[in-house]
Amino acid sequence: MIDAPNQPRRGLTVERRYRWIVKPIVFVAGLVPLGWMVCALFGWFGFSAGVDPVKFLELENGKTALIFLLLTLLITPVRDLARQPQLLRLRRMLGLFAFFYALVHFSVYVVLDLDFDWRMVGADILKRPYITVGFTALVLLVPLAVTSTNRMMRRLGRRWIRLHRLIYAIAALGIWHYYWQEKIDVRTPIRYALVLAVLLGYRLVRSRWLRRMVDRRRGAVTA
Repeated sequence: MIDAPNQPRRGLTVERRYRWIVKPIVFVAGLVPLGWMVCALFGWFGFSAGVDPVKFLELENGKTALIFLLLTLLITPVRDLARQPQLLRLRRMLGLFAFFYALVHFSVYVVLDLDFDWRMVGADILKRPYITVGFTALVLLVPLAVTSTNRMMRRLGRRWIRLHRLIYAIAALGIWHYYWQEKIDVRTPIRYALVLAVLLGYRLVRSRWLRRMVDRRRGAVTA
């Protein structure tokens, strides 16, 4: 049974339950990968960053950003299939975590790998295709993060929806970047690509189904 928007449950409405319980849990869970990387970097609790900590941080932050992008796209099918519309309340947070880890991924590359050598950064972006693709994905993420507030949603109106459809291209570019970067073992980026294909395929089927339903209703009204 689906909870109504303001139906009490254990003394809490759906809105309050998500605000005070679900969202804090998701927020803490979103910081777990960062905590694990910090522990691995300092060798705490038996974790290890390996022989190349910088590459470890670059790779893990990039993978985590992709995972959060896919989780953001997963919200819609789970909402539809589980009939839980309130799950949309989590989509913004997941998207912002994707941007956060992508930004950390790029910052590690600039600060720790190239030591703030902006000339080298620019040369890599222009000359190395996989860095060009990854940097493009990061740049496209910026307007999505900036316009993620309720105020910007109201201000942009329908344009906000069109703008945030960029997440499909961003996810594809991020996986492409990861695939090109992995020169030997490409199994993980291929898995990510398959997950993205399923999520996009679901949206395509859902869109066609909704159009057919609208056309049928219009036909019935006309008849």
